[in-house]
Amino acid sequence: MTKQALLCDAVRTPIGRYGGSLSSIRTDDLAAIPLRALVTRTPQFDWAALDDVWLGCANQAGEDNRNIARMSSLLAGLPMSVPGVTLNRLCGSGMDAVGSAARAIKSGEIQCAIAGGVESMSRAPFVFGKAGAGFDRNIQTYDTTIGWRFVNKAFQKKWGTDSMPETAENVAEQFGVSRVDQDALLIGPTSAPSVHRPTELLMPNWSLWRCRSVEGEPLRVSGDEGPRSDTTLEKLATLPTPFRGGGVP
Repeated sequence: MTKQALLCDAVRTPIGRYGGSLSSIRTDDLAAIPLRALVTRTPQFDWAALDDVWLGCANQAGEDNRNIARMSSLLAGLPMSVPGVTLNRLCGSGMDAVGSAARAIKSGEIQCAIAGGVESMSRAPFVFGKAGAGFDRNIQTYDTTIGWRFVNKAFQKKWGTDSMPETAENVAEQFGVSRVDQDALLIGPTSAPSVHRPTELLMPNWSLWRCRSVEGEPLRVSGDEGPRSDTTLEKLATLPTPFRGGGVP
């Protein structure tokens, strides 16, 4: 009989916009919030028996750089004996973390795990490499929010370094996906929040653990900050396409 991996519980924070209400929160603190919620609402489980915590994280350039799964687990109050692993498959990192944990359970290697993902592009830092010589004047600064940094020129020459938005432009061009079709696809789920926003997984009016607003009060967010429920096709049509001149995404 094939062993199956079962999903026993699920929880997430609201999804914030870039520079939005969650931008003041460290990435490790952000990941600790749903972990702590699971511990709090499942006191009957022996959390020392948890085999592993898997978190996907694509950036890992700032506060998320030191095995954020392990850091967040400790911040959330999980026992020190519970290990953590941070997985990077870029934009598929969180999904791959869930799949990897499930495969470990199905193989019999572990019995129970927490898996998910975390990212804070608002807090992604600017970085620059070490100088190649004394008094170097050619240091380049990179914004780690999106795209490549410290590019390998041999790789760039052979494969290119398109980011996800640029790849979306390539796909739209290759398969003839128009701007109108993309806007219409977005409007569909936006007009029906229950379809694309699993509100039962949110923690409504949640107080961020270890985090405070500018005024010192607990920061509260009641839902996702995007897509916007008042979006219309007319409004979308006015938005620029910043990734390529004459582009569509």
